[in-house]
Parts: sequence; structure tokens; C-alpha cells
Amino acid sequence: MAEEKKEIDILKHELVPKHRILNEEEKKKLFEKYGVKYKDLPRINLKDPAVVAVGAKAWDVIEIERKSLTAGETKYYRVVVPNR
Repeated sequence: MAEEKKEIDILKHELVPKHRILNEEEKKKLFEKYGVKYKDLPRINLKDPAVVAVGAKAWDVIEIERKSLTAGETKYYRVVVPNR
């Protein structure tokens, strides 16, 4: 009997924060608001499972929405970098 492989949508897992790709206008506003450029943002690898799940490409900017008991909801931003 062959085993079936089951794919899991990691974005629906309770421990994985919400990830989404910013559009060009949102990136522009983010860069202006904080006075940053791509090189200033923390990086996230193109092969990160959450990055793969949202369909991001190299140099996309990802918004990660985290929930905390003390801070409430906070947003973090990462630039997707290709594998090296």
C-alpha cells in the first residue's frame, strides 16, 4: 500500500504569523515612512516555507503580522532574498 503525501498549509497553522506581499505602492509608503531602502530591511530567504506559501519572489517585501499578549498586534517587514 502506497503512502499518500499530504500537503499542509503552513499559513493556517496557529504558530505561523500572517504573511503577505506588499504591492509597489505599499512598499513606496513603507520606505518613505521609515526612511529606509531594501538594504535596510531584515532579510528572509526565498526558500522559507512561509515565503513559498505566499508565492513571493526575490526582492518582494513581506509584511508579517505577529500577535503578542503584551504588545498586541505588531507588524514586521522583511525583504525576500535569493538563495546564495
